[in-house]
Amino acid sequence: MKHARLAAPYLAVVAVVLGAGLIHRLHAQRNFDDVTITATHVAGRVHMLVGSGGNIGVQAGDDGLLMVDDQFAPLADRIRAAMKTIHAGELAFVLNTHYHGDHVGGNEVFGKEATVVAHENVRKRLVSGHQPFGREPQPAAPAALPVVTFNESVTLHFNGEAVEVIHFPRGHTDGDSVVFFTGSNVVHMGDHLFLGMFPFVDLDAGGTVQGMAANLKAVLARIRPDTKIIPGHGPLGSPDDLRRSVEMLEATLDVVRQARGAGKSLEEIQKAGLPARWDEWGKGFIKADRWIETLHRSLETEAPAVPQAPAGVRRSDGD
Repeated sequence: MKHARLAAPYLAVVAVVLGAGLIHRLHAQRNFDDVTITATHVAGRVHMLVGSGGNIGVQAGDDGLLMVDDQFAPLADRIRAAMKTIHAGELAFVLNTHYHGDHVGGNEVFGKEATVVAHENVRKRLVSGHQPFGREPQPAAPAALPVVTFNESVTLHFNGEAVEVIHFPRGHTDGDSVVFFTGSNVVHMGDHLFLGMFPFVDLDAGGTVQGMAANLKAVLARIRPDTKIIPGHGPLGSPDDLRRSVEMLEATLDVVRQARGAGKSLEEIQKAGLPARWDEWGKGFIKADRWIETLHRSLETEAPAVPQAPAGVRRSDGD
């Protein structure tokens, strides 16, 4: 029985790792019958839907419905039914936070009835069928593609509030956006936040751990102490959860950075492990060894520090 309960979350995790192009393969392998979509009011006009895959944000009002991410196509009817319990209006917009399959798999259904909006790199990766780890490309169906794209940001004025969709580069991927529901005081982080867990950072799609930490700090600078946070994965959070994630990212980066500086190999660093304070963060699908590998690879993109001359000492250029 325990293995049966774990099967559905595990396959959702596979979709996170592999991306949108393998969604049709997952359909053939798994049974979504056990998935229930639950709706929770977050604040103002915003609700959170939890099912299988990335958390969905829904904004509802007289203008209709706006959805942030849409999980998997076989769940579309259940997602639609859950939205109808929030508001009877029609779906007008789908915002994609990034290109991974458990966040955009429903595009092929909802893209036929609503306008899909995403950063331009999301569309590029869906068109090319890019897959992590060099897997065979699997281009998305035309109906699944965003039809409105942007480079830095776009604002939708919908249901009486400004919905700001802002690109945060080189974090989880190179195409991630964070969605700010300005009137409701709610932020949907997408996969910039795996709450209380080591995150999946898609290094092969332009993501970096350093960028993720910088982006979380930038979000914290924009929000209020009472802002409600919808993570990509995990329960509803707060700014304190963002701060804890920044602390983890920076502290574990420093551990691996120092070990690399001391000449340690990846295998040696993995054997030594991380400080015990981070053990609980390995409860998600990214375990400590995998996270150390991610940190190690991400640090390979970091320019080595240039030695600084002591104060009052003029540096020589060799003459």
